[in-house]
Amino acid sequence: MACYRNKGRHEDGFKAMATTDEVVMGGQADNPLLQAWLAPHATPPFAEIAPDHFMPAFEQAFADHAAELDAITRDPAAPDFANTIVALERAGTLLSKVSAVFHSLVSAHSSPALLKIDSDVSLRLARHWNAILMNAALFRRVAALYEARESLNLTPEQARLLERTYTRFQRAGAGLDAAAKKRMADIVERLAELGTTFSHHLLGDEQDWFLELGEQDRDGLPETFVVAAEAAASERDMAGKAIVTLSRSSVEPFLKDSARRDLREKVFKAFIARGDNGNANDNNATIVEILTLRQECARLLGYPTFAAYRLADSMARTPEAVRDLLERVWHPARAKALADRAELQVLVTEEGGNFALAPWDWRYYAEKLRRSKANFDDAAIKPYLTLDNMIAAAFDCATRLFGITFHARKDIPVWHPDVRVWEVKDAGGAHKALFYGDYFARSSKRSGAWMTSLRDQQTLDSEVAPLIVNVMNFAKGAEGQPALLSPDDARTLFHEFGHALHGMLSNVTYPSLSGTSVFTDFVELPSQLYEHWQEQPQVLRQFARHYQTDEPLPDDLLARFLAARKFNQGFATVEFVSSALLDLEFHTQPAAASRDVAAFERKELEKIGMPSEIAMRHRPTQFGHIFSGDHYAAGYYSYMWSEVMDADAFGAFEEAGDIFDPTVAKRLHDDIYSSGGSREPEEAYIAFRGRKPEADALLRRRGLLDTPEAA
Repeated sequence: MACYRNKGRHEDGFKAMATTDEVVMGGQADNPLLQAWLAPHATPPFAEIAPDHFMPAFEQAFADHAAELDAITRDPAAPDFANTIVALERAGTLLSKVSAVFHSLVSAHSSPALLKIDSDVSLRLARHWNAILMNAALFRRVAALYEARESLNLTPEQARLLERTYTRFQRAGAGLDAAAKKRMADIVERLAELGTTFSHHLLGDEQDWFLELGEQDRDGLPETFVVAAEAAASERDMAGKAIVTLSRSSVEPFLKDSARRDLREKVFKAFIARGDNGNANDNNATIVEILTLRQECARLLGYPTFAAYRLADSMARTPEAVRDLLERVWHPARAKALADRAELQVLVTEEGGNFALAPWDWRYYAEKLRRSKANFDDAAIKPYLTLDNMIAAAFDCATRLFGITFHARKDIPVWHPDVRVWEVKDAGGAHKALFYGDYFARSSKRSGAWMTSLRDQQTLDSEVAPLIVNVMNFAKGAEGQPALLSPDDARTLFHEFGHALHGMLSNVTYPSLSGTSVFTDFVELPSQLYEHWQEQPQVLRQFARHYQTDEPLPDDLLARFLAARKFNQGFATVEFVSSALLDLEFHTQPAAASRDVAAFERKELEKIGMPSEIAMRHRPTQFGHIFSGDHYAAGYYSYMWSEVMDADAFGAFEEAGDIFDPTVAKRLHDDIYSSGGSREPEEAYIAFRGRKPEADALLRRRGLLDTPEAA
């Protein structure tokens, strides 16, 4: 499951505005992070930035920000919206600038030096924000304005900013007594350390393992996979060899195509054991401490569980609402998966296999069954899904929907030679944003796919255009050959580009409300909604072209692809919903219940009747969404919550009879993509759709609506 990436800042902090007129700090004239950036559109000069530059830059940024906030706190004038809320928005320019660059590099192009700094920086950031968000004098100013909000004559966006600012302080513990504040600060600092540790452990296990494929190990593997495996070996200085890595983009195709059951088992077990190997990268103890501290944090703030605390500031509001949605989806999904399991076992037996279907067999035999029943397999369509054409398709859909255009730029500094940059212009030809695409897997990059930003849009004092980043882990093609995407890869590209559009189309005044600064269970709507265009026949007919002949996707293959979309949805839904349910249980049950993480996992999966032949999409020790930080903690359900909205939202275009209907597209732009966090999410959705979403749209999209529930 692709995901949105928090933007390299402490998530309870303010998104400080980014400007282009930085001054050179005394004594730091040789540090590029502390100088005005002279590249086009004031972009970061990555080639000039070394790891040693970061700590001095952070030190200066912390000092600057502290001084700015001290001035707000000590202002003798009575608090008003300008001298308190707007002043908070203007504070922290340098910290925002340095943090965005640092966290982008740590995730997308790390090194031992950066990872070491990351451990220090995460703790320093936690301490810095604790001092701000628990500042009683500062909170009194914010609270006074919040209590008087009805009489302040604020615009809707200003009122929203005041409410979100007050909520940040209150949820961080600003209203606690001195002893509780001290304990809360200690917890936040320790959680920052633990989240970084979890992430580093996971990266360590992923970097340390690979499976070399000899000629005899390649049975069933298509040439496109072997080429990607050779590219992965070259990236690890193993030229001339071919390897399977623990990147999902390597593991899943191998499990689907390899005829070597023994190797499928080896790869599968290594993949699900990441962070759970009893070595220096083991994450079990880290999880236990994280859950214990989160529980204590929630209770200090008056909530019975961390899930109750977290969900109080979401669209869902309560754990009960989340559980209701997940269970509504779980039962038909499980029933469908069990029916599919029986068919797969029959196929195993018919082929002479004297074994029970195992988790490392599911994808392999599901692909065989799909070829048999739907006359389709990914290998047939992959030659038509080149990376460049799918990028072009994503851009073209955005142009037709929103009027923006994309223009390649070769003069923008990047952090790795593979990174590409486009200038985004509005319908009138004016500069709108820069978009960075970092598409290929490498050992210096964490696994997964995400969107982040190097600078966010805002217009507080001037027009500030955003710098938006998409990061993927696709396999490279052979030398001189294009990268070929699977249907899942192509969908991931559109998903992350949907997040990117959310950042690029943002049109708000205040930095803290920019782009993806929305509730976690709303942030996936723009991304998941955008996936729909990738699978539309008129898009595929135009952009799905054979990489060798440039022939368009044949109508027969297109029809078979579209017919096969709902195949294996029981499996896909079960692996996701089981992860979301486990996340919810981790954060609703007492922390003591999960002191043995593996035992807790087994118990909860047994309770919901998890088919033994399917593994969760994320086992606990590799569940970075919820343990590398807390952005998705008790919130992994958000993808499913947003899918209810996205399946329903695309219906507006279907009802209009045109997937690019200009009237519907304008509402989509104005009410969803450009409004950032300036409106309540439910209000924004209703403004677009005219009503609340209908949950059946999700089940219908996944082909689960008429599935009988399993006993």
